Amino acid sequence: MRSNFAILALLLAATMTVAQMRPPQSQNPYPPPNPFPNAPPQSPNGAGNQPPSASPSNPQAPSSTTGGHKVLQAKSQDELKAYQDAVSKTEAAQMDAAASAFAAKYPSSELKASLFIRAMNLYTQANNAEKVIELGRKAIAADATNPVALVQVGAVLVEGTRDTDMDRDQRLAEAAKDSQAAIDNLGQLLIPPDATPERIAAVKASILTMAYDTLGMVDLNKKDPAGAEQQFLKAVDAGKAQPEAAIFLRLSVAQDQLKKYPEALDSANKALQYATQGSAAQNLAKQQQERLQKLMAAGSGTAVPSSIAPATPAANPPAAQTPSQAPPAQAPPNPPH
Repeated sequence: MRSNFAILALLLAATMTVAQMRPPQSQNPYPPPNPFPNAPPQSPNGAGNQPPSASPSNPQAPSSTTGGHKVLQAKSQDELKAYQDAVSKTEAAQMDAAASAFAAKYPSSELKASLFIRAMNLYTQANNAEKVIELGRKAIAADATNPVALVQVGAVLVEGTRDTDMDRDQRLAEAAKDSQAAIDNLGQLLIPPDATPERIAAVKASILTMAYDTLGMVDLNKKDPAGAEQQFLKAVDAGKAQPEAAIFLRLSVAQDQLKKYPEALDSANKALQYATQGSAAQNLAKQQQERLQKLMAAGSGTAVPSSIAPATPAANPPAAQTPSQAPPAQAPPNPPH
């Protein structure tokens, strides 16, 4: 997908790290893997560590917080060991099976969602969109506030939805719901206390950019270019540290459909500026730029020559693709495959 997926992939890759025990606090919690790969996992505190025991004030050893951030924990050494065994899988189908087995054995575990996200990430790498959605939905069922699962499922849903799909409206509604939930629950992102402010900001910006971009694509699919323009503008703002050619091109298409030709041309120019040399995004940006230049040169603010067809944006490119592989529109003649 977009370069935001490259950033987010680093967050998803966190589930590759085996969970470690945190130094004991009031309840000696056991966290899942460090969600930021640049921050080393916590070291065990020695043989004296024991899982938190139940008590009237702590009947189920709930999640604790450290430095203002939520910390998940296992309820026993056996659960932690089972989690570590499951998360060590490196093949998508094996990880899928391990996550399901863990969830069945420990149905109340706080660590279930991270295992499903791990499997989701492996299916993302394998370009298996339907399995990404399936595992992402399981992660959301386990933790409805996890912005990583929410934003991933929303993006993949909208990118795989076509006008001819029988469940088109349901898929678009789910994509919009999940993307908005990712925005609303951004504060629930699992962050280790030693993560740098810059790293935290980059991951949050990536999630916001993806979520607003997906909401914009939903609006375009629903023939609402005005709504799409507003969402894409939010995506552009959220991703200003790493501008995305595909988002600027989609913004241009929405503005084009609104007959905001000067704004659409400016967005197309930026799409061309940020596109990777030789990429599909670059080719489509050139076509959009030429179309708008012709319109404006002809002074046509109302009547569009039939020979100059506007671009119709397609769904987002597959999640495992890089930005240079991401065709953001489908209607220009002979779009790249």
